[in-house]
Amino acid sequence: MTETKYRILVADDDEMIRELHAEFVRGFGYDVELAADGIEAIAKVGLGVDLVLTDGHMPNMDGFDVARRIRQTKRSDELPIVMVTSLEARQDRLRAYEVGINDFINKPVDHTELRLRLKWLLELKSAQDQLRHHKRTLEDTVQRRTTDLRHALEEVTRAQRMVQEGHLDTIRRLTVAAEYKDHDTAGHIERIGRYSEVVGQAMHLAPGIVDLLLHAAPMHDVGKLGIPDNILLKAGPLTDEERRVMNTHTTIGAQILAGSTSPVIQMGERVELAHHEKLDGSGYPNRLAREEIPIEARICSVVDFYDALTMDRPYRKAVPADEVVKMILTQVDSHFDPAVVEIFVDVRPEIEEIHAEYSR
Repeated sequence: MTETKYRILVADDDEMIRELHAEFVRGFGYDVELAADGIEAIAKVGLGVDLVLTDGHMPNMDGFDVARRIRQTKRSDELPIVMVTSLEARQDRLRAYEVGINDFINKPVDHTELRLRLKWLLELKSAQDQLRHHKRTLEDTVQRRTTDLRHALEEVTRAQRMVQEGHLDTIRRLTVAAEYKDHDTAGHIERIGRYSEVVGQAMHLAPGIVDLLLHAAPMHDVGKLGIPDNILLKAGPLTDEERRVMNTHTTIGAQILAGSTSPVIQMGERVELAHHEKLDGSGYPNRLAREEIPIEARICSVVDFYDALTMDRPYRKAVPADEVVKMILTQVDSHFDPAVVEIFVDVRPEIEEIHAEYSR
């Protein structure tokens, strides 16, 4: 079966920016429709586009009005809309959500961020389209054969699970993209999620929170997408300036994940931003202390430290697990949350089983 080629509508009144964004989109393998203002954008939505990439400020009809008009059209009310904007004010973001904008990309547009965000939204749209098509088919079946109702409901459940699995798979692929140069990327990502899940369960967090933690914790280093290779892959100690650049991965990652309505990605944003904060307030990027640091970030901080040091790295060999645990214990109440560390030590046999399972 031939794979569907997505069509993206690029709307911007600045011809140079419009052509630049169109070139990006074509480079990702998508077809492009162009619109010079909001009025043309609304007209071209009727051509059957799969996603709208619109500037926030345009003459005649701005990006907010474009989104509002699209949401008022039944056949396009679920069309993904991404706004390219320099707006940072909270009221502008809230207004954008109210009119139905799905995501934001800040100016100037980063090529890699644009590719990942479009890919993620289009994959979700595809899954949702499949679900809607499947739902319509099931409704017809129920009308014809009421005796098959139980089977139809089971099929709806299966389709919904497929959408959820697709959503989580997209998130996992984003985390892999952030660390794809690492020889142990897949294992590290899986372990961080599983470690966090085990610790969260032992701390008696709500089951829903634990499930989110399993999928959100692996996003802790998404911001490495924005770190230059000469720093990210350096086989020796970093200079002070290189360390400063490396530390920005927390804020870069939070920006990539910001603005999502997905609870998993929202937690991933919190983990990404705060997993290098320290209990005594000496961490980065915001020097948060104690309860100011979200519990999910405090958990990730411990398990990420453990896993990172017990892995071989380009600039050093793996540190024995017993030594790493001793290092963690010496930093209780300064770097690490004592409650998290106590649980981590209690569940260490499970942690080691997971480490063995995902290191083969």
